[in-house]
Amino acid sequence: MTDGAEDPRVIARHLLLRQVLVVVLLFLGYCAYYFCRVDLSVGMPLIVDDLRRGGMTHDEAITSLGTLTATGVLAYALGKMFLGGLGDFWGGRRSFLVGLGGAAAFTLLFVAGGGLPLFTIAWVGNRLTQSIGWAGLLKICSKWFDFSSHGAIIGILSVSYLAGDAAARYWMGALISAGHDWRSIFHLAAIVAGVLFVANLFLLRESRTELGHRPATTNPLNLHSGHEGERLTVASLVMPLLRSRAFVLVCVLSFGCTVVRNTFDTWTPIYLRDAVGFEAGRAGSLSAVFPLLGGISVIASGWLSDRMGPNGRPVLLLGGLTATAGALICMMLLRVEAVSPTVVVSLIGIVAFFLLGPYSYLGGAFALDFGGRRAGAVSSGIIDGVGYLGGALAGDTVGRISVAFGWRGVFMALASVAAASAVAAAALYRQQRKVVMVAAGAD
Repeated sequence: MTDGAEDPRVIARHLLLRQVLVVVLLFLGYCAYYFCRVDLSVGMPLIVDDLRRGGMTHDEAITSLGTLTATGVLAYALGKMFLGGLGDFWGGRRSFLVGLGGAAAFTLLFVAGGGLPLFTIAWVGNRLTQSIGWAGLLKICSKWFDFSSHGAIIGILSVSYLAGDAAARYWMGALISAGHDWRSIFHLAAIVAGVLFVANLFLLRESRTELGHRPATTNPLNLHSGHEGERLTVASLVMPLLRSRAFVLVCVLSFGCTVVRNTFDTWTPIYLRDAVGFEAGRAGSLSAVFPLLGGISVIASGWLSDRMGPNGRPVLLLGGLTATAGALICMMLLRVEAVSPTVVVSLIGIVAFFLLGPYSYLGGAFALDFGGRRAGAVSSGIIDGVGYLGGALAGDTVGRISVAFGWRGVFMALASVAAASAVAAAALYRQQRKVVMVAAGAD
C-alpha cells in the first residue's frame, strides 16, 4: 500500500514496477491462449491424414475440418459478443483466468477424442471459453494504464497473440519434424496454458487502486464519459456504442480484417504443403512468418498511433489495408510453380506486415477509446465478435473455395475483402475527423 506522505518518486516507481508485472503476465498468458488455438492449424495436415486412413477422401477431410474450424470461430464470435462483456460486471481478471483454464482443459479433451463429433465439442468449448479472455485483458488494462499510453501498451500486448502464434507454430512444427504426431503438439499447448494459468492466478491483480494508487485516466471522448458512477446494465453499456457511426464502422472493419487474418492463420500450413510443396513440419514452422512479421507491424503501428493524434489510427488502417489488397492480388496472379518458394513466403509476410498492425487497433485501443474504463470489455466483445463472424468464413467457406477454385480463387476473394475494408477505413477517417473537430470547437 502507498501512503500520502511517501515520496512521489517512490510511488511512481512502485506503480511502474507493478505495471511491468501486469504487462508480462498478460503478455505470456495470452501467448498461451494461442498455443491452444494454433495447434489445430499446425496439426491439420496430420489430422487430414488420420481422417483419410479412417476412410475419408482428401477433399472430404479438408471440407470437414473447415466446417469444424468455422464452427469454432462462430462459437468464438458469439462468445465475444454475448459473454465478453462479463468483464465489465465481474472484472477482467476473472475473465482472463476462465479463458486460460478453459483452453487447457478443452485442449486435453480434443486429444481424447476419437473422431469429428468429439473433436467438434472440444474445439467449440475451447474457442467459447477463450472468447472472454481478450476483453478481460483490456478491462485490466483500462484499470492499470492511462488512456494516453493505450496505443503503445495494447500494441505490446497485441504482439502476445502474434508471438504466441509464431512460437507455437515453430515448436510444434519442430515436434512434427522430429517424428511426433499431432497429439503431442496438443499436449504441449495444454501444458503451456496450465502453467500460465497458475502464474496469473497468484500474481495478477485487477486494478492499480487495489494497491493504493490513483485510478487510471480514460479518454475524455469515450462514449461513456460522465456516466462512470451510474448503475451497470447491459443496455447502459451497449446502446451508446451502437448509436455511434464510428463504432459501427470499426465493427465493419473488424469483420473484413478478420476474414483475411483467420484465413492465413488457419490455412497457411495446408497451402504451403499442398500448393508450394513443403513437407508438413516445414510448412508448420514456415507459417510462423505471418505472426512474426505481424508482431513487428503491431509494435510500430501502436507507437505511431499514439503520436499521430486522434486520426492516426484510421490513416494507418487505410494505408495498411490498401497495401494488403495489393499483396493479395500479387498472390492471386502468382504462378507458384514458376517462382522460388521464398517469394511465396515473402508475400505472406508482406500481407501480415500491412494487415496485422492496423488490425490490432480494432478490438484493442479503439475499443477502449469507445468504451473507456466503464464499458471497455463490452466494446471489445462486440467489435471482436462481429469480426469473428467474418472469421467463420475463413474455415468452411475458404475450404470449399480452395477445393472448387484453387488457391487463386481464395486470394481473389481475400483481395476483394481487403479493398472493401480500405473503403470503410476511409469513411472512418472522415467520421473521426468530424468528431475531433466538434470536440475542439467545444473547447
